[in-house]
Amino acid sequence: MRRVTELGHILVVEDDELLRECLCEALIDEGYLVARAAEGRAALAEYSAHRPDLVVLDLMMPVMDGWAFRAAQRELDPAGAVPVIVLSAVPDAAGQVGPLGAAAVLQKPFDLSGFLDTVSRVISARGRNGVPGGT
Repeated sequence: MRRVTELGHILVVEDDELLRECLCEALIDEGYLVARAAEGRAALAEYSAHRPDLVVLDLMMPVMDGWAFRAAQRELDPAGAVPVIVLSAVPDAAGQVGPLGAAAVLQKPFDLSGFLDTVSRVISARGRNGVPGGT
């Protein structure tokens, strides 16, 4: 059963449709409002139209990859008010994505429970730091 409360607005950017839908459904079941995109350009349009509270971002995608999306996001949000959780299958992703300034990095494959815990932690930290919610 889905909760009726909204814990925050999350944008999931992932080109693997099965993984994207799995993550979105899990987040919705936890009570989050979720938007989704299969690549960076579509994600940027969604981000601009409805500023989320958190972005879950794959790095390797067609059209516009996660690196390019993050650069464009930083132009729209130079203060970095909207945190990003990076998902990557690249070995040692955590060591390679430092310049992205991600709030967290999850190495694929990852545990769904751990993913949800990370999302909750990042959203909670955002609220504690006094950053206003998105939309």
